[in-house]
Amino acid sequence: MLGKTESSHRSWRRLLRIATTLTVVLGLGTTSLTACSSTSTDNTSQQQTTKADAAKQAAKREKARKQAAARKKRAAAKAKAKAAKAAAAKKAALAKAAAEKAKAAADQDLANLTYSGTQTIDVNGGRPTFSAADLSTQQGTWQRFADLDGLNRATDAEALMNKAMMPTAEREPLTWDPTGWHNKKLKSGYLYNRSHLIGYQLTGQNNNPKNLMTGTRSLNSPEMLRFEDDIAYFMKTNPNAYVRYSVRPVYKGNNLLASGVHMMAEGIGASGLSFNVYIFNVEAGVTINYADGTSVVSAAETSTAPQPQGGSTNASAAPTAPASAAGARGDMNTASTGKIVGNRNSHIYHVPGQSGYRMNSSNAVYFATEQQAQAAGYRKALR
Repeated sequence: MLGKTESSHRSWRRLLRIATTLTVVLGLGTTSLTACSSTSTDNTSQQQTTKADAAKQAAKREKARKQAAARKKRAAAKAKAKAAKAAAAKKAALAKAAAEKAKAAADQDLANLTYSGTQTIDVNGGRPTFSAADLSTQQGTWQRFADLDGLNRATDAEALMNKAMMPTAEREPLTWDPTGWHNKKLKSGYLYNRSHLIGYQLTGQNNNPKNLMTGTRSLNSPEMLRFEDDIAYFMKTNPNAYVRYSVRPVYKGNNLLASGVHMMAEGIGASGLSFNVYIFNVEAGVTINYADGTSVVSAAETSTAPQPQGGSTNASAAPTAPASAAGARGDMNTASTGKIVGNRNSHIYHVPGQSGYRMNSSNAVYFATEQQAQAAGYRKALR
């Protein structure tokens, strides 16, 4: 009995040890499985994190690439625009230089003309030669005067004008003496005037050395004045229109006195104003030395009145403008004739009822009808 009991106890003890061993083994297995599961989860999470970081880095690199490409594109566009601007500036400079060269050549052609009795002549058939750019009104009104050249001469005045630029104040006396200013008293008046390139009545420029030249009395008035009056009339009657205007004294070589003046004007925004003329800087009965402005006066024009300072009797090889038959400038008024009268110098005619215009009776040409005047190549006065 005791033997069986002892044997039973041993069996139970073995079973207990086996059970304990199994419990330990099973516990270790569970721990191992849990550890394996945890390790697998950690690895997955790490892999996901690595992929996310890689994606972020890739996105960052792509963004940087795109930004670099955009900067490069902007730089290329900027460089292209700069190159285009430089090319346009160069083209404009070349065009300006070519235009100035053409103007200088044209001026020399005019300077080489010989006065033959007609003081005002048409240039290019009377048609202005402004370019489309010259006639642009995008910048509004303006006026520019070239700097005095190396001989202190006024050389060029350009403007885009309208009625708003016309002055309302009275003009003050002129004090600047332009080059070639050797004035003297004639029987019919003073030889020279301080002639504005752009007349005071048009833009209000007065004692501006860049806008003043020495002009004979007849060049200043009536010749230049009548064209200025036409411009003033056009602007007053067309207040919203513009006038492109160019006035260039024409000198031969280094002469201090201009041989003449080249005037061009064209109305913009209204019809009725267009001219391109050259006016010889001459005076009846006077032989002028254009090198310095000194002169010799014919006996018919010699005045016994005291001469102004700067008068001279130096000889000259320049031709003498013939004295007028009436012996004086402006001895008649077109308004008083009651007829259609033209000026053989300007080829402009006036009809009864228009504003009066003073002129030499020796230059008067009478017509029976306006058609007759126009057929003879005359145009009607604007005022």
